Amino acid sequence: MIKAVSAVIIGAGHRSLKYASYALEHPSKLKIAAVVDPNPIRRAQTAKTYALPEDMCFADLDGLLARGKIADCAINGTMDRLHVPTTLPLLEAGYDVLLEKPIATGKEDLLCLLQAARKYGRKVLICHVLRYAPAYRAVKETILSGAIGDILHINAAEYVGYDHFDCGFIRGKWNHSERCGSKILLAKSCHDLDIISWLMSGVRPVKVSSFGALTYYRPENAPEGAGTRCALDCAIEKDCPHSAVTTYIKRNKWGFYAWECIEHLGGANAPEEVKLASLKTDNPYGRCVWRCDNNVYDHQTVNILYENGVTASFSLVGGAVPAGRPLRVTGTKGEIELSASGEAVLRTPDPFEPSGYKSVRLCGPDEEAGHSGDLLLVEDF
Repeated sequence: MIKAVSAVIIGAGHRSLKYASYALEHPSKLKIAAVVDPNPIRRAQTAKTYALPEDMCFADLDGLLARGKIADCAINGTMDRLHVPTTLPLLEAGYDVLLEKPIATGKEDLLCLLQAARKYGRKVLICHVLRYAPAYRAVKETILSGAIGDILHINAAEYVGYDHFDCGFIRGKWNHSERCGSKILLAKSCHDLDIISWLMSGVRPVKVSSFGALTYYRPENAPEGAGTRCALDCAIEKDCPHSAVTTYIKRNKWGFYAWECIEHLGGANAPEEVKLASLKTDNPYGRCVWRCDNNVYDHQTVNILYENGVTASFSLVGGAVPAGRPLRVTGTKGEIELSASGEAVLRTPDPFEPSGYKSVRLCGPDEEAGHSGDLLLVEDF
């Protein structure tokens, strides 16, 4: 019999809890042993979910480390700027670490983490979950099979849906590079840049260019009648696609983030009047999207030249309709297209076909937009 791997949760946020949920589905493989989070409500909720005793719930990392090594590994889902400072002592204490992306917010920290992992002989697996999603795996396997010959060009894009962009990058935790520690290309699209590198199978880039701007979500672009808060003083709220009332209450989207400030009142389970009151007062998710303190770009492009002559381009677009991650890999013998819906198709030239090519479906649509790889990643870890 193989003993279940035991893990401690570092930061009981959305991503950590998603990875930890593998233990609920596969208790013989993964067991959650402890939680570290400064929020007492989050600690209590996590303790209830995983039947953790009180002495296995810690307000800070020091409290955990004072107990010595109490599990095999750690699931670190802290905010970007905390990834390296929290992982280094875990490695020293003997923990392997499943670390949420991005790895680090700067080159110096990244190299420091690499050195520590090697020094202590520990594993650090980064949560680039797209590598595990079936559609991306189908693309990778098809390239390795030689079906499209040698790669000539990779074109990728991430269209972040307007409601997702509003929540995460205008009103939310990743809206300001100084607080988050990451600019949007690193915080959001490190997945996509990782996929491009992964498909290139270790070929090194030799030239990179990138530029972007914060163009639309600025105070001077607020429509006539827009207020400071959707639920308080906005004359156009009922018809605005960015309405906090519509998105977070009527559509019930992104509640994990939107109701964090009223967790003590029930959070996502709080009565509608309580939620509405919070949007009118101090809830940051109730602000007008044109009148926030955001500084991250709402669109950016990247161009890459590899040492073997292959080129790649990537575009990040915030506020898109609809969301999606289209990808196109063109080779000397054919191409692979991954649509925004997650459907992968292989096409090869055939002058005897009416269309001029043969088409083979590699993978069907991915309803979870790539996050179908989340628990596959945990299983691999």
